[in-house]
Amino acid sequence: MHMQYIDYYEILGVPKSATEKEIKQAYRKLARKHHPDLHQGDAKAQAEEKFKQINEAYEVLGDPDKRAKYDKLGMNWRAGDEVQFDPSATGNGYTYSYQGSTDFDPSGFEFSNFFNSIFGQDFSHGKPGGRRTRSANYKGEDVNAEIHLSVTELMQGVEKDLRLSAPNVCAACEGQRFNQRGVCPACGGTGITEAAKTVKVKIPAGLCPGASLRLKGLGGKGFGTGAAGDLYLHIQVADPAWLVNGSDLEAELTLYPEQAVLGDRVKVATPHGPVQLKIQPGTHSGQRLRLKNKGLPQKQGLGDLYLKIRIDIPQNQPEDEKALYRKIRDAKAANQHGQEQGVA
Repeated sequence: MHMQYIDYYEILGVPKSATEKEIKQAYRKLARKHHPDLHQGDAKAQAEEKFKQINEAYEVLGDPDKRAKYDKLGMNWRAGDEVQFDPSATGNGYTYSYQGSTDFDPSGFEFSNFFNSIFGQDFSHGKPGGRRTRSANYKGEDVNAEIHLSVTELMQGVEKDLRLSAPNVCAACEGQRFNQRGVCPACGGTGITEAAKTVKVKIPAGLCPGASLRLKGLGGKGFGTGAAGDLYLHIQVADPAWLVNGSDLEAELTLYPEQAVLGDRVKVATPHGPVQLKIQPGTHSGQRLRLKNKGLPQKQGLGDLYLKIRIDIPQNQPEDEKALYRKIRDAKAANQHGQEQGVA
């Protein structure tokens, strides 16, 4: 029996080294995108065909046993080759035609000749005459989410309510993606349904920016006796008072002209509390001062805090201060004139 080799990895857009998680994510993304109910006219017929291919690909690559058998068998072929099967070598002699339809009918969902030549027709998940091959007890899906904290929240810890969209195992098909009529209409063949929920999370003090926090049981709801999934919370820092660069921070430090010229001691804020900083005479605008170990936590120790100098000219200065600036101006002019005379 001759037929065209089908590259299931190419259909899902994943490499052959893809993990089970990566395959599942790719499948769900494509299944949502190409579900026929989301399309009209000619696009609906194209989506139906693509949807069938995606489901067939995941039926193989999403099952470790089928994937291993497919990979082993596929070692003898090159993608796109016409290949000849010996049905007895795969344990069955079924042949049937693949019937497409421009009107999507889940009950008419069938797999290709290529698929059935390898795996047969009696494995099906809830199809008429078929049987379920997987346990109806599933651990809930793990959820990945980001949370943005201020510098103070990161340093001191905080408790927050977090709104999540959690994937739950579809109760209608028990996560099997098919029911007795075909593709499950409740989940669109993905095996999961999305549910919004609010969870209270406690962030401990002193985490590193970019750290991940595992919160057990706060992910998607399990099915049957399966436990709930976990929530993986990825910590990001955003604070209008600071420019965050990993564990380093940067902020502006405003000085008056006399402080920059003569030097001074000023109090500056850091994530670890205020410190007294000595300003050297002759400090200029744009200069960056480094306060070592005054930044955010990192894997070993602390980051640094950088202060960028900005010279500020106050508005509405008192007349006596303006008079002093005039004296400075006149003195500079006299000095410049003297230098020019000396050169002449």
